[in-house]
Amino acid sequence: MAQALRPNTAGSLFATDGRPHPVQDALMAVTLVLGVVSFITAQFHSLHLLSSWTGLVGIITGAYGQWISETTRERFGLILGLGASGLGFFLGMAHGGLFG
Repeated sequence: MAQALRPNTAGSLFATDGRPHPVQDALMAVTLVLGVVSFITAQFHSLHLLSSWTGLVGIITGAYGQWISETTRERFGLILGLGASGLGFFLGMAHGGLFG
């Protein structure tokens, strides 16, 4: 009967191993912020420099974060940030590129 009282974290999307991962969490937060900034600024033609550079840096930090990530929670956030960074980067490139 004790099995019914324990939470099932193995199947959870945000499963963690119970240990802190400050570097991975910081990379996830940076990637998410850069992705959001890149995606939002990509909607404006005049902000293509900001969009393309934040997208490029977001892709690089997200890729490194994926390489060193240890939990599903980290990978989930990194994939969201990578997707937004990629879209912002490509739209920024289409609007004028990295150097104007």
